[in-house]
Amino acid sequence: MLRSAPARALVLALVLTLGAALGPLSAPAEAAAAVAAEPRPAAVSKHVRRVVFVGNNWEGTADVLDPRTFRRVARIDVVPDYAARMQEIATNPYRLAYFLAIRELIGEGNDQLVDDMYSSRDGRLVVVSRPSFGDVVAISLRTKRIVWRFAVAGVRSDHMAISPDGRRVVVSASTGNVVHVLRVADGKEVGRFPSGGSPHESVFIDGGRRILHASIGMVYSPLDDPALDATKDDRVLQVVDATTFKVVRRYDLRKALDARGLDQVSTAVRPMTLSPNERKIYLQLSFFHGFVQLDRRTGRITRVRRLPNLVPNTPREQYLLDSAHHGIAMDPTGKRLCVAGTMSDYATVVDPRTGRHSRLIKRGLKPYWVTPSWDGRYCYISWSGSDTVSRISYRTARVVSTTKVGDHPQRVRNGVVRRGLLARLGHATSSAPTRTSPLSAWERPAGG
Repeated sequence: MLRSAPARALVLALVLTLGAALGPLSAPAEAAAAVAAEPRPAAVSKHVRRVVFVGNNWEGTADVLDPRTFRRVARIDVVPDYAARMQEIATNPYRLAYFLAIRELIGEGNDQLVDDMYSSRDGRLVVVSRPSFGDVVAISLRTKRIVWRFAVAGVRSDHMAISPDGRRVVVSASTGNVVHVLRVADGKEVGRFPSGGSPHESVFIDGGRRILHASIGMVYSPLDDPALDATKDDRVLQVVDATTFKVVRRYDLRKALDARGLDQVSTAVRPMTLSPNERKIYLQLSFFHGFVQLDRRTGRITRVRRLPNLVPNTPREQYLLDSAHHGIAMDPTGKRLCVAGTMSDYATVVDPRTGRHSRLIKRGLKPYWVTPSWDGRYCYISWSGSDTVSRISYRTARVVSTTKVGDHPQRVRNGVVRRGLLARLGHATSSAPTRTSPLSAWERPAGG
């Protein structure tokens, strides 16, 4: 892993030089042959069963958990085309340069094979964004094969969000500075909208009529002083019309933070969640241990909640992609927030009104995502450094159970699977080979 600023700067300079020399890379759509932060439908079809998906980013698999027992019931290979993608990358110098840069600057020396995932409403497909491959794929839960593939603008895909009706999914194109809107059924692009540097988190709001979106800027750049906004690229927090895909509002976070005396706090929004009535937005920010509450109508920060910093002597350059905290989710009552204290290795449940937090829950390393359970009783949290996920009771602020999953779990999502298909899935392993050296994955692309 490239911890030092000079080393990271060297890799970045190499990539930018190669990119300039080789010219832009087009990324057309490609179809293969064959509470607030996440919709939680009150009822599902009798033909499907509820599950929990956990994406194992460095392994290239997604674990499927039973939400009642929280035990793993299946595992999906999300890179069945690994050999073909690696051959494609190895024979394209532009793609290869960025692939290696993503591995070192963002993947901590590892390939990023699954960032986000959602199931279709009928439980037949799982849609997955794959950062290192710069694409989104839909995998059939019956055949385990890719039924469509969409290559995003640029070379890296990231966070996604699914519309409340399950028909559309939006995906951030990290290096393309746009967000694509795709049809879940066939992967066709039905729209896109502009973002800032490194588009990141999106949330459907207002019943699916609008999208709240944030970009985070260059979190892998060597200049990590949050006061130097210009060095981190353009960071935005905006509202987009989900029909026309026009930006209808852009918040001035720099002005809002400065008004609260937070002039040394970064404007890069990390995960976010909303109150049940969607009038308040709770934002995690780069390098900030805690969160701020933003009034959606006025754009003013109305509360600042600081949480324990257990790594006060850790240099900013060693923060994981600038993430002091990365994971926050509101319960359906609006009385409790579950927060991942990423760099400090804890989770905690917070009363957003008073700022009081529960005891610090330390059940693993590098917690990196929080999702409320479909019924709102628990928050699910991934411990990316320990390869486990836990469910924490919102009411008691205690861990109910912890489950072992694959290598480097990140996103956790509620979903459904068609009844009878879980038995077909089994416990597959990834098509991606275990790397024995930093170069083996692309030196032997046909060996996957």
